[in-house]
Amino acid sequence: RMWAYSVGFTVLPHVGGFLGWFLNRKEIPEWYEKLKKPSWCPSRRVFPVAWTMLYTGMGYASYLVWNDLGGCGSKALVPMGLYGAQLALNWAWPPLFFGAQNLSL
Repeated sequence: RMWAYSVGFTVLPHVGGFLGWFLNRKEIPEWYEKLKKPSWCPSRRVFPVAWTMLYTGMGYASYLVWNDLGGCGSKALVPMGLYGAQLALNWAWPPLFFGAQNLSL
């Protein structure tokens, strides 16, 4: 049963990442590719790999914290709340950046 928690926590960040990609998949080739970027900017093919690794690491780390603190008790409230807040911000930036197409944001 614990494996289900570890899988759930690990997969959760990917849900928002996938939705962000899905909502903005047209803006990437149409808008982002046309931006003037510095020479050191990686190819857009790097981003799915990098974000997959980041989201997997964040998800599994959240499971380890949750497990170490004994589940959904009062000890886990602050760390898991902070994790949830940063995850929500991570999920929010692609629609804001790509959707608004405003670099000032």
